[in-house]
Amino acid sequence: MIKKLRQIVSKVADARELETALRLVVSGVKDALLADACAVYLIDPSDERLVLGETEGLDRASIGVVRLAVGTGVVSLVREQREVVRSEEVSLHPRFKLFPVTGESQFRAFIGAPIIHRGDVIGVLAIWRKGYRSFDDRDEAFLATAAVQLSGALAGAIVTPASIRLGRSHSPGETYRQGIAGAPGVAIGEVMLPSPLADLSAVPDRRAIDITVEETAFLDAVASVQAQILQSSERMQDILPSESHALFEVYAMLAGDESLTSRVVERIHSGSWAPAALRDTVQELCLQFNEMADERLKERAEDIRAVGRKLLLALRTDQLTPKSFPKRTVLVGDEVSLARIAEVPQDQLAGIVCLKGSVLSHTVVIARSLGIPAVMGLGDISAEGLAGRHVIIDGYMGRVFIDPPPSIVSEYSRFESEERLLATELDNLSDLPTITSDGVRVVLDVNTGLASDIDSGLKVGAEGVGLYRSEFPFMLRQSFPTETEQCAIYRRMLAAFSPRPVVMRTLDIGGDKPLPYFPIDQTNSLLGWRGIRVMLQHPELFLVQLKAMLRANAQYGNLHLLLPMVSTTEEVRDSRAILEQAIDSLRREGIAVKRPPLGIMVEVPIVLFILESLAAEVDFLSVGSNDLTQYLTAVDRGNANVAHLYDPLAPGVLKALHSVVKQANDLSKPVSLCGDLAADPASALLLLGMGFVHLSMAAPMVPRVKKTLRSFSQRRASELFELALELPDGAAVRTMLNRVFEEEGIGGLVRAGR
Repeated sequence: MIKKLRQIVSKVADARELETALRLVVSGVKDALLADACAVYLIDPSDERLVLGETEGLDRASIGVVRLAVGTGVVSLVREQREVVRSEEVSLHPRFKLFPVTGESQFRAFIGAPIIHRGDVIGVLAIWRKGYRSFDDRDEAFLATAAVQLSGALAGAIVTPASIRLGRSHSPGETYRQGIAGAPGVAIGEVMLPSPLADLSAVPDRRAIDITVEETAFLDAVASVQAQILQSSERMQDILPSESHALFEVYAMLAGDESLTSRVVERIHSGSWAPAALRDTVQELCLQFNEMADERLKERAEDIRAVGRKLLLALRTDQLTPKSFPKRTVLVGDEVSLARIAEVPQDQLAGIVCLKGSVLSHTVVIARSLGIPAVMGLGDISAEGLAGRHVIIDGYMGRVFIDPPPSIVSEYSRFESEERLLATELDNLSDLPTITSDGVRVVLDVNTGLASDIDSGLKVGAEGVGLYRSEFPFMLRQSFPTETEQCAIYRRMLAAFSPRPVVMRTLDIGGDKPLPYFPIDQTNSLLGWRGIRVMLQHPELFLVQLKAMLRANAQYGNLHLLLPMVSTTEEVRDSRAILEQAIDSLRREGIAVKRPPLGIMVEVPIVLFILESLAAEVDFLSVGSNDLTQYLTAVDRGNANVAHLYDPLAPGVLKALHSVVKQANDLSKPVSLCGDLAADPASALLLLGMGFVHLSMAAPMVPRVKKTLRSFSQRRASELFELALELPDGAAVRTMLNRVFEEEGIGGLVRAGR
């Protein structure tokens, strides 16, 4: 029976359409349990009724017609009790209600199991038998287990109303699809899909007729693609900031990377034609990256696939047709690559929607750079079914409206106009200081990961770099960069922001951020060998990085060093010793280096209780709100089953943050905060209220946070913070803050519109 259940779950997981998944469920369960009928009911969020979604054995005319309110029928009882209901004579059950349209009168035995996802009942799985064949305990156990196993696969059903979920005709724009907010903004446009010719999975197996011809064709394709990528980079030089150019360079490098080309050539020499050799190599490399724990490295698989599609297109130049794009193009695909974005004339690109992917994707980086909205992780919906359809993207809420009605189009058209006005207003703030209405000065810095973030940071008027993630350049290489290579990278950042301070975090790698050439195998990466723990056990790597940073800083003097994942005073002392070694080494070389300020990241909860002793060892403190929240709530944000429990606005988290800033002020230690809390205008207001006057965030959010803090007094912010501590949870805090923003007339800073 377990084998049968695994087969059903596997087939459902592979289904591209919800309707297909439902058919597989009822068919598979009915056959496995030798039932005479099986049905899946799903919750319609518009009225909270259970709707018959799919059946095998009941009258199919009843699909979508039978709608069960609370208190109606035995199936509804399963939902209400949130447990299995079993009856040998269902017609005699006190909750039985006959629905003639379904044909249920012919059945006697019944079992129903709730389908529960993340604590919420989203449906009911039910089976029936005729005559005197009853169900036993094994049948009940199988159905209950099936409902549990299938809950994740069917969870997408709660996103849209029954009329769309169940495949019936519906009026356009009844609802929206919920994804993940990637880049802020709103857009209205027409869906454009990647070319089907670029579908590597559709490439058939075929033997090479002439190995030399196949190899030559592939190598010519590599050269052609590299040239195309560089041409695209040049064409967009005045449109994209430097960070995007760095990604073009990554693409060009990947196209000619030996790990890809040599494997393709090897497969060609084994007898495969070039497209299939390319397909198998790309799949192999993507699998390697997908198995890595760190989400940023997983995104390298997206880059590999994008380059693979470009190479496949180049191999099939005889099949290419001229491309045209709608006036307002919305690119939609499982993943939308940089190469694909570059193909669209920038005055025609309205937005991006990825069915997969996360906010760490390169797609998000590009979308934010271009100032266009993006929604990620839209989920179980067919991209092909969206081709040519009109959509609205709400990048604030992570929503996509499909074929919206005129009323929704009119509303979002107004939002678009208001967004343009707001953008102009925010641009005018770039040269102004961030001062509250009662005269409190706040410093706003930017977080960066690539030296190419420089342009966007300077454009928004950042006062410095609050967090430079030094591991990013390491991730773009195939081996550890040398001291000279690192020095050049750091010098560019320090020079661009001089004399403004640049806080460089030392290499933060580990189980959750492994490098391809430095794998770390451990069962619990978040609590394992990472950050300063790795560097102190590899002083040879630590020393090279510190020397590179110090050498780069010799001319500018604006470097601040930051140690990640600190949890003991011993770690700080050992780090200071290696820093002194680096300084002495460079001075012996005749380089007059300065001893930069040294700080630690406050992200491990125990630091809150030993902050006094740690502060005595350092010059400043920087709160990493993302990791601190993750550890305080014991939630892995990358785990979909618990990600909803990650709540940085929870009163308990706010109290912990207040404790840090209060202790830092009492100890006369400068303290800043970086992370998602600082980048959210509403959250930033609470940070001001608890005493933070130094924040660091992604560059695109600086103008919105500046506008927020200039609109309130610190006294008012403090009152709101005290009120937030009295609320039951983060959701209530968010509701309160949104209401305050609307009352102040700046609701457009946290939602679509102005």
